[in-house]
Amino acid sequence: MRIALVQQNYHIGHFTYNADKIIRAIEQARSQEVDLVVFSELCVCGYPPMDLLEFEDFITQCEASLQRICAHTEGIGVIVGTPTRNPSSRGKRLHNSAVLLYNQQIQAIVHKTLLPTYDVFDESRYFEPASNWRVISFKGTCIALTICEDIWNVEEPRLYRLSPLEQLMPQAPELIINISASPFDYDHEQQRIEIIRQNVHQFHLPLIYCNAVGAQTELIFDGASLVFNAKGKLVKQLPSFCEAMEIIELNQLDDLPALEAQAPASTQTLRPSFQIDRIHDALLLGIRDYFSKMQLDRCVIGSSGGIDSAVATALACEALGPSRVLSVMMPSEFSSPASVEDAVELSKRLGNAYHILPIHEVFQAFTHTLSPIFQQLPFGLAEENVQARIRGTLLMAIANKFGYILLNTSNKSELAVGYGTLYGDMAGGLSILGDLYKQQIYAMAHYLNRHQEIIPRNIMQKPPSAELRPGQLDTDSLPPYEQLDPILYQYIEQRKTIPEIVAMGFDEELVKRIIPLVNRNEYKRHQFCPILRVSSKAFGRGRRIPIVGKY
Repeated sequence: MRIALVQQNYHIGHFTYNADKIIRAIEQARSQEVDLVVFSELCVCGYPPMDLLEFEDFITQCEASLQRICAHTEGIGVIVGTPTRNPSSRGKRLHNSAVLLYNQQIQAIVHKTLLPTYDVFDESRYFEPASNWRVISFKGTCIALTICEDIWNVEEPRLYRLSPLEQLMPQAPELIINISASPFDYDHEQQRIEIIRQNVHQFHLPLIYCNAVGAQTELIFDGASLVFNAKGKLVKQLPSFCEAMEIIELNQLDDLPALEAQAPASTQTLRPSFQIDRIHDALLLGIRDYFSKMQLDRCVIGSSGGIDSAVATALACEALGPSRVLSVMMPSEFSSPASVEDAVELSKRLGNAYHILPIHEVFQAFTHTLSPIFQQLPFGLAEENVQARIRGTLLMAIANKFGYILLNTSNKSELAVGYGTLYGDMAGGLSILGDLYKQQIYAMAHYLNRHQEIIPRNIMQKPPSAELRPGQLDTDSLPPYEQLDPILYQYIEQRKTIPEIVAMGFDEELVKRIIPLVNRNEYKRHQFCPILRVSSKAFGRGRRIPIVGKY
């Protein structure tokens, strides 16, 4: 059998766009005499549709789109993912389904069994799991058709009580196909490959894995679809972060040479340069898709002359083009002249437009207005935050005036411990660095400079500072980032307790100081903009912590 594996970038709820893309791929596969075309999970509507699934019209449009695709299946088999209605009066009203189309007819429907409810997933909210399991037959081949999580229940301890593939094995399938929407993170890729390999070793069948690609708000899907032969050898891997089609001959898989997986081994410790090239590519895709799918044209960034805004500006220029990025420098009386010079030099190197808006007089007006209430109390945190909020107000004014979106430049280290000002430097429509620790920001800067010096050396070498008071440094309030970041990683990504982190060799007093900061600042993060997710535990909907909890 000749099979086309197709990974595509869909737009949630854009049914015409998605169907057009699927139909074009079907016709391309037909021209190459393909027997069966495989697409990814919920490709008809885009993944994850979340509460759009609760709209009756949304499901009706899914059905209409499926019929439109079906009309293009004369002589060619097609597997697509779509929501389908649960015919039973019991349980959730929908299934997450894989549908086999052939000769303009629906030949088979397979429902997803294992519905993840961890991290960013909440599928049990919408879908009823499968309760019976049947192989499908196409052109004489018995296929165990599964959906994403259905192949993940192989590692001990098992998360689910049953395995769909174990239910299907008595029916003697000859091939496993898994359609998936598995998001990227830098701790996940090797695990995904090993999970698929375990399935192949356990069931002694070739496995075709089709993954979605593209960004959907904060989630970034990397594609990197896989083909394993029955011997457990990886023989095909589609590229990451781009659309692709690969055609395979099912009866020739054992003859193909084994590939080395593109993804490096996972780690349980934070290494700043870990997969920085793939993180870079993921962030570019996340930025581009957010702008294209939201029909946004340009962005504005507060450029301070620091490392975070420099990396954010460089990534935005690479993703969107310099002509679509506006940098705004807003020096106060506490800003060093070198910071403004560095920010200007960065924009000159990148070729993006910039403006300098000093805020000294605006800050004086604020402090004068507040003086009857502040009553000559000493300069402190309130005055520092006023400066940050002035900058946030100016950036939002520019964004509103010209229809731009404000890109936030906060990093994960700052967000974790609350080192940021609500409605000030935490303002924005999209956070592109909010899932990168400070050490990873520096690693990204070095990566951006790999061919030529884009980010000036001065920015790379200066001590981090918010410059909100004379001589201020980040280390006045925080431990050095090389000490802070590994502790945060163990607590946030690895979910280690204080005693467990201390037992790893970290300073007990420092750990007991840092972890409460993370907990106390949950209220700030609940008000933050969407963060492009590249780790296994990003702030946002994948990390749900009570604001008023005490733990």
